[in-house]
Amino acid sequence: MAGKGKRGISTLGWALRGAAAGAAGTTALNAVTYLDMVVRGRGASSTPERTVERLADSAHLPIPGDDATRRNRVEGLGPLTGLVAGVGVGVVGGLARASGLLSAKPVGILLTGLGAMVAANGPMTALGVTDPRTWSAADWLSDLVPHLAYGVVVKNTIDAFDRP
Repeated sequence: MAGKGKRGISTLGWALRGAAAGAAGTTALNAVTYLDMVVRGRGASSTPERTVERLADSAHLPIPGDDATRRNRVEGLGPLTGLVAGVGVGVVGGLARASGLLSAKPVGILLTGLGAMVAANGPMTALGVTDPRTWSAADWLSDLVPHLAYGVVVKNTIDAFDRP
């Protein structure tokens, strides 16, 4: 069974399962983030939109439209970057499973959550949009908790795909 991993699932099959797990994890991350906004009465972060602006400037790719249209596009692109990061980290998890890598649940949750944090915050940090060294404890907590929720959902979803 060339090209087939555990239980006869192909690498592509595991990548697709990882994408589904990443999408589920991203939904959990967003739900926890929105709940935090409700509980603490805090506003949404503008870092995704600022990241889109910096990326567009760095790549010399103008975002078209008059002021209002352009602003709306940036507001749509910001959250899409989070979706891409979340699904992408899930794909990596699926590919890890395809290669036979297994982890204990707490380790997998932690690695997946941290991977999502790096995928989301890495570009923002590299572009100078944010600097985690300046974050308060509350800032770290409000970023860590949703990413751990992401890790819980992704790890459990991928594990569920592996059950007979």
